Amino acid sequence: MVIEYINQHQGELWIAVGFSILILEIILLGLSTGVLLFVGLGALATGLMMLMGILPETWLAGFASIGISSAVITALLWRPFKRLQGDRAPSEDRSSDLIGLEFVLTQDISTSTFGKTRYSGVDWRVEISAEAGVAAMATGQRVAVVSVDVGVFRVKPV
Repeated sequence: MVIEYINQHQGELWIAVGFSILILEIILLGLSTGVLLFVGLGALATGLMMLMGILPETWLAGFASIGISSAVITALLWRPFKRLQGDRAPSEDRSSDLIGLEFVLTQDISTSTFGKTRYSGVDWRVEISAEAGVAAMATGQRVAVVSVDVGVFRVKPV
């Protein structure tokens, strides 16, 4: 009985599937995957075409139309969505409260070997900064942080 109803009302089914996929994409995934967005829009388009009588209400037509309409919608919306992202990479932010932090090296470091220090409960890799002007620093030497990346202090002698 339910299957018979679904077979006779596939246009409504594909619209409900499309809205369900879009809700899943928007609410749970926060528009992070374009795939579900385009498939959801393709399912909506398929349902509308079935309700308008453009497509027959068959499973084969439904699945084929979702695939084709998703591809067409993706091709049409790819450039506008790409433009929304912007062409430029974000500028590198060199500001940090950690720049200027001074500490004493607990191990020898050079341009080819890195050290390690623990600060604020985090183990940081310690590298010699390009602006330091030295190739190596010894254990016990006082250094200052010049730049910070994720998990990395770049230092120079004080």
